[in-house]
Parts: sequence; C-alpha cells; structure tokens
Amino acid sequence: MTSVAATQFLPAVATANVASDFLVVSIHDIAPSNRETVQKIISELATNGVRVCSLLVVPDYHHQGLAVEDGQFVSWLRDLESHGHEIVIHGYFHQRPRGQNETLRKRLMTRSYTDDEGEFYDLEYEEALRRITAARDGFRRSGLTPRGFIAPAWLLGADGERAARDAEMEYTTRLRTVRDLRSGEDFSAWSLVYSVRSEWRRGVSLAWNAGLRLLVREKPLLRLSIHPPDYYYPAVWRQIVDLIKELDEVRTSTTYRDWIAEQRMATNQGLR
Repeated sequence: MTSVAATQFLPAVATANVASDFLVVSIHDIAPSNRETVQKIISELATNGVRVCSLLVVPDYHHQGLAVEDGQFVSWLRDLESHGHEIVIHGYFHQRPRGQNETLRKRLMTRSYTDDEGEFYDLEYEEALRRITAARDGFRRSGLTPRGFIAPAWLLGADGERAARDAEMEYTTRLRTVRDLRSGEDFSAWSLVYSVRSEWRRGVSLAWNAGLRLLVREKPLLRLSIHPPDYYYPAVWRQIVDLIKELDEVRTSTTYRDWIAEQRMATNQGLR
C-alpha cells in the first residue's frame, strides 16, 4: 500500500499503539422504527466506557420506507457520526424472499440460522451492486460517509462481496472475520452475538457467549454485535453490560473503520 492510500483512510482518533487490543461494538438493524431503542443502547454503552460504535443502518428496513427520507433520523445519524460513531451500510431491505426447490443447506442458512433476512446470501452481482451503490449514494447525499458494507446475518456471497468492493466499500465482516476489501486480507475475529427469538435461543446464546469470550480473549480484536431487541431481555443485556465493563479495563473501543485504518498504517510502517 502507498502512503497516499494509507492516509486517505486515517482513523478519526489515532491510538498511540497499533499493537493494542481493541473492542468493536456494532449495533445492527438500525432504522427509523427503532431509533429510540438504539439511542438508549448508545447512551448505556457510553456510560460503561464504549465511546464509539459501528452503527449498521438498513436503507429500507423490511420495505418500511427509505431511512434517508426521515429528516430527524438523518440528523440523528449525522450527529452520531460527528461524535466519532461510524455509519455502515447494512444490506438494503434486510429481507430475502424464499425461492422454490431450495437445498436443505440453503433453507437452514436463510430460514433457521436467520429468519429470512439473508438478503445478500445468493444475490447476483448486478442486483447486489445496484443496491449497495443506491445505499451509498443515498447516504452520501444525506451528509453521511459510509465506508463499510456488512450483509444481514453476515451472509455475503462471492457476487455480493465483489459488488461491495466495486462500490468502493473499504471493508466487510463475516461472523468470524473482518476483511479489508482493498487488500483482500482477512483478520480472524469471531463476533459475540445473541439470538433472542425464543427462550431456548436466548439460553444457548448466554452459554455460548460466556464460553466464546474465554476462547477469543487473546485475539487483538474482539467484536460484540448488538441487535435492538437484545436490550429488552434482562439476562442478555446484563451479560452484555458486564462484558463491556470487564473489557473497558483492557481494551480500547473503536470502530471497524478506524480499526482497518490502524491495520493499514501498521502494514505501511512495517509494524506487522
């Protein structure tokens, strides 16, 4: 990477030591309909040491209407971005229509793993590019500066990833990795995430994340993914807050945008 390319994507707040351990807290599925809940989440995170988050905004959540046409919502996002939070394109509709004669694997991934929300799981290149560029341009016209694209449920097919790269997105993430779309480099970073659709899913999520936290504790990047409904289940939210309090002592909170920038600078300077 050239020095010009590196400096074009500098973090909003550079950290002193690129080898430090980091925490990215991302809030998913943001839309005008859940703005109040998301604001409560952001406020509680800030109280517990998480200064900035990656905010995954859906352009037209479940076909409810374009988010950028809600003036109050856009003003709120601009204010958050001005305070260091990051706006990320999160799919377009966050819905995937069911197809006929789908394989068992496809049904499991798009109906059981996620509730018909794997929009970019098998979307063809041309349509994926159309949706991502429409989201990008709509956000930019609204005064926002999205750098990343993250598919709903992290289900991103090869055509979708190519479309994100061609739409000038800087990075994407999957459940277990963060990928720099400029260099193609993958960073191992498994996200802690909760499923609250049923009681048994909540119980499994609590146990799974308690164990996963121990497995990933040595990783330089730890990811915590929050969905608005998580806030309304006391056991889930308590575990999230406890984890954040624990990590506040040993990790620096950042955004995906700024973390990728740190890695690029480190590579450019020969530090890794």
